[in-house]
Amino acid sequence: MSAFSLKDIEKRMDGAVEALKKEFAGLRAGRASAGLLDPVKVDAYGSLTPINQVGTIGTPEARMLSIQVWDRNLAGAVDKAIRNAGLGLNPVMEGAMIRIPIPPLNEERRAELAKTAGAYSEQARVAVRNVRRDGMDALKKAEKDGDMSEDEHKKFADLVQKATDNRIGEIDALLATKQEEITQV
Repeated sequence: MSAFSLKDIEKRMDGAVEALKKEFAGLRAGRASAGLLDPVKVDAYGSLTPINQVGTIGTPEARMLSIQVWDRNLAGAVDKAIRNAGLGLNPVMEGAMIRIPIPPLNEERRAELAKTAGAYSEQARVAVRNVRRDGMDALKKAEKDGDMSEDEHKKFADLVQKATDNRIGEIDALLATKQEEITQV
């Protein structure tokens, strides 16, 4: 029964849920979150570097992010990276400190963000279903090769389906929470 591992299936499904959580952290919901800057890469020392590796990101207020850049010479590059990231943010430089006011969301932008959140969650659902399909294929192969009885196949198939249903439920709950966050005024 080497081809099938329920733990491996569950681990891969959890990976899809974790990836969704990271995607959601990058979606702006009207209040400051350090995760909002996760997709931003800074041209530092000749290579693209994640913003959290060139400075300390903080949230001093509900609608304000701050970045204390460790190397003062990189402050301009950080400012430029944030402006070019397509997040709709306008940083204000104060020496090595960069303040980023988070503007309130308009209705059009809220609808756009809610739609994006839905697309992210659908990608996660598809990823979970693909893992389920891989698991079911491995079970069929194990039974066909004689490594597993029909009863074991059925028992493991039920466990894989239960794991799938749990992860899809978790994804739906995450989406509902994120959409509520986005639509709150």
